[in-house]
Amino acid sequence: MKFLSLFASVLLISFMSFSAQASSNLDQAIKHSEAALKSDKGTSVAEHAAEAKKYAHAAKNDKDRVIEGKHVDEGIKCLSDAMKEGEKGNTDEAKKAVNDALDHFKQAAK
Repeated sequence: MKFLSLFASVLLISFMSFSAQASSNLDQAIKHSEAALKSDKGTSVAEHAAEAKKYAHAAKNDKDRVIEGKHVDEGIKCLSDAMKEGEKGNTDEAKKAVNDALDHFKQAAK
């Protein structure tokens, strides 16, 4: 009986952690994009955009969540633009590109 209880507990924890991780890549890309929009400097926007881009690439490979790859790809392109603009110090243009990426990521998650 103890073995069965232990097995059930391990199985339950495994399912819970698996499902939490399944949606985390796109969610993390969205969170980093939102953090970029709150940044005051272009370089900070670029740093958050770079982190968001890593998670967006990882989200494309998630097999257990249905996302629209086209929107993720477009969002990644926008983040690349945001990184370029942010590194040049063009904070407003970088934020505009991040906002566009965020729109694409939210569409991909629908």
